[in-house]
Amino acid sequence: MSLRQGRRELLGAALRLGGLALLPALVARPSVAQLRAEGLAAVDVPPEPPPMKGTRLVLLGTRGGPGIDLARAQTASAVVVDGVPYLVDCGYGTLRRLVESQVGYLRVGQVFFTHLHDDHTADFPALLSFQWTNGRAARVDAFGPPGTARMVEGSILSFRGNVEIRTVDEGRTHKPEDLYHGHDVVVSDRIVQVHKDARVTVTAVENTHYPARNTARMAHRALALRFDTKDRSIVFTGDTAYSQNIVKLARGADYFVSEIMDEGLYQEMLRRARIASSEGNSESVFRHIAETHSPPADVARMASEAGVRTVVLNHLLPGLSAPRALDYAASEFVEGVRKGFAGEVIVGQDLMVL
Repeated sequence: MSLRQGRRELLGAALRLGGLALLPALVARPSVAQLRAEGLAAVDVPPEPPPMKGTRLVLLGTRGGPGIDLARAQTASAVVVDGVPYLVDCGYGTLRRLVESQVGYLRVGQVFFTHLHDDHTADFPALLSFQWTNGRAARVDAFGPPGTARMVEGSILSFRGNVEIRTVDEGRTHKPEDLYHGHDVVVSDRIVQVHKDARVTVTAVENTHYPARNTARMAHRALALRFDTKDRSIVFTGDTAYSQNIVKLARGADYFVSEIMDEGLYQEMLRRARIASSEGNSESVFRHIAETHSPPADVARMASEAGVRTVVLNHLLPGLSAPRALDYAASEFVEGVRKGFAGEVIVGQDLMVL
């Protein structure tokens, strides 16, 4: 048995034991043409019931940080409402997870970004490019902090050669700039509505991933997102330290999807930040990690103050995993959060469905 096969079997067993499941019929069964386009085997399949009604949270990528991990994709999640997916962040590995989960990348019509670090955006140009190449002709909107509209424009530019070639060679008529639209969301301490349709209302507020000393020098911001549907409320903290704004946004939420940083890593980053500062580097990566991410105590404090029902740990730090070993100390994460939060705590895994 290969390492990948073993991991899948272990994950599947763990999810079943936990009352969870890999994606069943949350979205409509794709056609054979869609299966071919999305890289799945084009086989005849029997008809299935329509997609499951209600709201499901699908964790596509749960790795924290910009490193590349063979076990986990970078940060991405999907909120699937009555079969319609809403994508939250799009880090490296997202497209493969969308195919693997059967959410599918051709169905994604709305993308929401918590911030524009590359471990949350790396697969976004590929998402748009392969949607266009494989025949999606419906509008796609991307919402996020300032810089999102420019990122959409840059993504389109990155596959301009592909468009020019296929337009001549294949008679394509759809123009990417007519399909893909970016929207900059101005966030602050005040909760703002980002999007609303018949299935979901999305609101946002600024979090504390960027210190005030740095936001004074740039337009970039980071935000937390809340999805309210008829049957569930789901909050994504984004990358952040403790934030009163997030507490305000998350009041009474069913799921509090929070990043977390191992306590030992947090202490080590503080130590290295002090050394870097003594050597003249006051804005080191070590200081950034220590000051703008959440150790277990901060996760617990926000969740407890907001009165949420369940904490779902995501964007897990540290991000490295050892071959053939458990890649994260799940029990330490859970125990750390439970010291200050009495509700349910779930350590996220790629392809987990809640």
